[in-house]
Amino acid sequence: MNILVIGATGGSGRAVCDALLERGHTVTALARHASSLPARAGLDRVDGDATRASVLDAVLPGHDAIVVTLGISEPVMRVRLRGAKSTPDDVRSKGTAAIVAAARRAGVRRLVVQSSYGVGDTRSLLRLTDRIMFALLIRPQIIDSEIQEGVLRGSELDWTIVQPVYLTDGDSPEHFSSTDGTIRRNKVARRGVAQVHAELVENPGRVRETVSVSG
Repeated sequence: MNILVIGATGGSGRAVCDALLERGHTVTALARHASSLPARAGLDRVDGDATRASVLDAVLPGHDAIVVTLGISEPVMRVRLRGAKSTPDDVRSKGTAAIVAAARRAGVRRLVVQSSYGVGDTRSLLRLTDRIMFALLIRPQIIDSEIQEGVLRGSELDWTIVQPVYLTDGDSPEHFSSTDGTIRRNKVARRGVAQVHAELVENPGRVRETVSVSG
């Protein structure tokens, strides 16, 4: 399959590219600085802003599916106190809205999007400590993720939402996934979450689901 990964230079995006390439797929990595990724067989790197229709219209045709891992990669505390330096607070919702519109124009229906555990369907399942942390540290990002999920749910595309718990950079691909919000541990390696993205891309029948991913 030919897969477009949007937000490919972040930790999650890199892991998804790795997982898809390891499974034999060809990957187009789209990010503002995608050319900074190491060159690899099967990987096409495209520099561009995923919130711009002209960029998406140029790159989307010919792909079988899209994986979206948009987010802010700067330190959480600095973003909360001073705002992000180079990424707008609404990058998830604005980017996803642009992607949905471009996917319609290109005729690409399969869309797998990373959100966060504790948004939408799993909001009521958060522990009290997590709710406090979300409110204090990442409230703008959570609000943006809520809007992002609303954009997907309002579309007719074959979308699936992936909601990982706290992400780590560990090497373990082990993970546990569910569609009812059940989790085992409160941390999971990005590599494990990437395996879920790859599995969902390969299984086009799993649509309009929210998949929780934990370690």
